[in-house]
Amino acid sequence: MKVAIIGAGNVGAMVASRVVDANLADVTLVDVAPGIAKGKALDISDARPVFNSTSNITGTENFADIQDSDIIVITAGLARKPGMSREDLIKKNTDIIKEVAMQIKKYCPSPIVIVVTNPLDEMSYLVMKTTGFSPRKVIGMAGVLDTARFINALWEKNQGVEQDKVMMMGSHGDTMVSINRSENISPEMFFETSKLARNRGAEIVKHLGTGSAYFAPSASVFFMLKAIIKNENKTLCASAYLNGQYGEKDIYIGVPVILNSSGIKEVIEIPLTSEEKSQFQKSAHQIRENITKILQ
Repeated sequence: MKVAIIGAGNVGAMVASRVVDANLADVTLVDVAPGIAKGKALDISDARPVFNSTSNITGTENFADIQDSDIIVITAGLARKPGMSREDLIKKNTDIIKEVAMQIKKYCPSPIVIVVTNPLDEMSYLVMKTTGFSPRKVIGMAGVLDTARFINALWEKNQGVEQDKVMMMGSHGDTMVSINRSENISPEMFFETSKLARNRGAEIVKHLGTGSAYFAPSASVFFMLKAIIKNENKTLCASAYLNGQYGEKDIYIGVPVILNSSGIKEVIEIPLTSEEKSQFQKSAHQIRENITKILQ
């Protein structure tokens, strides 16, 4: 199994390290900045004896080296800076992701693609449209991360929270929709932790000053890679293409899915309350507005 990671910044390099350390797959790490991918690949490789891993990793500046990769992870693009929303990144990252998508299409006939670059839902849509790949094989990472942040905020208030009964749907942005099907979460706790999870990315950016989150994002990508490579039929939340589900068409947005070796096996439709439906529609509307911008 061969995984190519486009972008050797903090998220990309950490994903590569997690994959190799776990002996999950061979990795090709790509970055257009001279020497960055090669240097980080060598460093990651040197840790293999510590983890008793036999996975190979190479670093390169040449997209041709991703040829015939089974899975592509796209982390390339600019990260948010303090005061910058995910939507502010649209114009800056659209050109980058278009070029990356064309290179993937050139060298890989039918890979599964996991998109991490922000604004994530819009970039996932752009990758799918540019490559022409099946929507089931182009997946946005956000739902795993946003749900993890939500659960973590809840756990800090109540360790008894059932993590399989809460999730984050909608956009990977200010309009993400928190879902609760647990009976031991008070309305006050639900409101407070939803807000904490929704603002976590911006909070991390503020503290770091430069750069953005990468430990939890890389863990979220690894979780998805494992589900695909090991054909786990894992139920998780991800940015997926909708074709009528939840009353939405031709859009990428966070929903629960089943993930396996074929990509998205199924989009799961759960009943939503009237308030959740309204929030989900608002989230979809914002994504559509941003998609219009990237297609201009």
